[in-house]
Amino acid sequence: MFDVKSTPRSIRPLSRAALVAVFVSARVFCVTGAAGADVITVRDSAGRTITINNSSRIVSIGGAVTEILYALGLEDRIVAVDTTSVYPERALAEKPNVGYMRQLSPEGVLGLSPTLILASEGAGPANTVAVLEAADIPFVQMPDDNTTEGVVEKIRMVARATGKSHQGECLAHVVRADFDALAVQRARITRPLKVLFVLSFVTDRPMVAGTGTAADSAIRLAGASNAMADIRGYKLVNGEAIVAAQPDVVVAMQRPRQVYSAEAVFARPAFAMTPAGNRRGFLSMDGEYLLSFGPRAARAVRDLGAYLYPDQVRDRLPSEQETDGPCLR
Repeated sequence: MFDVKSTPRSIRPLSRAALVAVFVSARVFCVTGAAGADVITVRDSAGRTITINNSSRIVSIGGAVTEILYALGLEDRIVAVDTTSVYPERALAEKPNVGYMRQLSPEGVLGLSPTLILASEGAGPANTVAVLEAADIPFVQMPDDNTTEGVVEKIRMVARATGKSHQGECLAHVVRADFDALAVQRARITRPLKVLFVLSFVTDRPMVAGTGTAADSAIRLAGASNAMADIRGYKLVNGEAIVAAQPDVVVAMQRPRQVYSAEAVFARPAFAMTPAGNRRGFLSMDGEYLLSFGPRAARAVRDLGAYLYPDQVRDRLPSEQETDGPCLR
């Protein structure tokens, strides 16, 4: 029986100590590997073969990329990050900031004298990326694949590019084990709920997530269905579309200066006229935590699933266990 009263209205990431367990596992128990002195060849998500001679000064663009670099113990090589690099929290505090990943300037990146640029797919604008790709500095574009395999491959690619393949395999093993455990919990779900993900409100119209989005992937991995599966990408919709979608739960993206409440959302007539409005089925979740699909992806999806299905999705994941798995010995 779906009962939103038994669960909190807002889920934030777990405590810092709990969330860093996966990172500590990779760093403490997988400590061998080269420092990046050897010549390395990688094939990035754009299909380009790139030779890397030196990874001592890295500009990291994209929250997931930065998370992986810190997990691999490479924070000392990072010379700058972008504004989406909010985890670990100290990243933005201790590193220069090159700005939002989709609004980069070539001067701001190249002026830091990097020897390697690692960028999430979608970094831009296109003219800046063209300049960075043409510069005499390896520019490696990471895949933006919001699946279990996509997260694992992203970890492996960052690790290969930085000469940390052994540590990367260790971290990939831990992350895959988390997703496998999540799949077991997901199999307990007998009635998938319809979830409507709201990215933001623009002139009082909701921008919602359709298929092909990170939010859609998170919803499906949590064992639910996307109430807006008939549209693609993030789109502004009208009230009639909200009513027609009939979501059981509304999930709103939470940012540092943007926190939606159930009261504010269901005060809108269209949202009030849905099963979610009747049940007060509402959850506000940190956007970078849920949508970045880095090493914490399985945990974020589990937290979403735990709200939707508190009786079925309730177990801790392997990276949260105190016992060491085979990767950690």
